[in-house]
Amino acid sequence: MKTMSRQEVLDMYFMDARHKLIDLAAFMDRVDRSSGIHDFRMQAFDEALKHLRSGDANRAGKVLMTFSDPSTEPIKEATTKAACGAWPGSGAPTLPQEENAV
Repeated sequence: MKTMSRQEVLDMYFMDARHKLIDLAAFMDRVDRSSGIHDFRMQAFDEALKHLRSGDANRAGKVLMTFSDPSTEPIKEATTKAACGAWPGSGAPTLPQEENAV
């Protein structure tokens, strides 16, 4: 399979990436306008943004790992009914139950 040129990649994927960036900017604006403090999800989000700007190889993998639970042992029992999108870390506060309800 032939590797695409930079121009081909831009022609094929730029509009989709542009849309996603505008959507992320709107999300960030909504968070900034809201009251309350950032929780572990926004801390992970901010860390993921740093990976995007780093220029390092494997940015997608690094962003994914920013949101992932690095532990290898299963937990004894689930404390919530749904995933929250980011690993709170050991000892981090958990989300209130109503935010996790499906």
